[in-house]
Amino acid sequence: MKKFWNWMKNEDTGATELYFEGPISAETWLGDEITPGLFKSELEQHPGDLTVWICSPGGDVFAASQIYTMLRNHKGKITVKIDALAASAASVVAMSGDETFISPTGMLMVHDPACFASGNKADMEKAIKILEEVKESIINAYEQKCHLSRSKIAKMMSEETWLNAKKALQLGFVDGILFAKEKMPQAEPEEEEEESTEEESSEEAPDEEDDDEDDPDKKEKKPPKDMVSFSYTPARTAASFMQKVSATQTGTPIAQLDKRLELLKY
Repeated sequence: MKKFWNWMKNEDTGATELYFEGPISAETWLGDEITPGLFKSELEQHPGDLTVWICSPGGDVFAASQIYTMLRNHKGKITVKIDALAASAASVVAMSGDETFISPTGMLMVHDPACFASGNKADMEKAIKILEEVKESIINAYEQKCHLSRSKIAKMMSEETWLNAKKALQLGFVDGILFAKEKMPQAEPEEEEEESTEEESSEEAPDEEDDDEDDPDKKEKKPPKDMVSFSYTPARTAASFMQKVSATQTGTPIAQLDKRLELLKY
């Protein structure tokens, strides 16, 4: 079976480092999935402090829950570092860190769980209720880390929200940005204060607002501040993922790719 992680000892910190790469699944299909059983057998061999580098598009929500719980229960400090992507179920695993950091170029994505269901109306209604409960369980993990309101987190999930490093830090999903100066994490509140000051200034100067309202060109130059930084449409997300798969899985039959796509959902 293909090895989907590598362990090494950090000579500076003394912590064991785990490179957590690939989709998360309850069982293996293509040989490179991260399963709870395989993860547990490896984790038991590495007691003590642990650094987990995450680059994963996510996968099975219950498998991710098991891995999240294993890391939270691990005897030793868990430091999570998102080097590229912690999306979907992998973002739940990222919440397991005593400290969680993200690369300046890294991304974190949260969205609603999905499932495949069949049957009559009662079966569909039951599936909806299960999805609602699964969503609440995912919110529990995010809430413990970022301390946003449950309604705010639920809204972000429903909108399929992508967070760049600064936005993830601002909202509390991570504790810091890798390679940044020590003062950088403290800069966010200052930025928020500046934004508040700008809003207050605009309220005190209605004449300037009126000028902008009268000039449609100025309106067009002011898109919503956060739209570009962390929001993708589902179509763009799928296109981006397919490009990544085609680049890394050269020669893989389309039937296997279809199976992989089915796994990369909650």
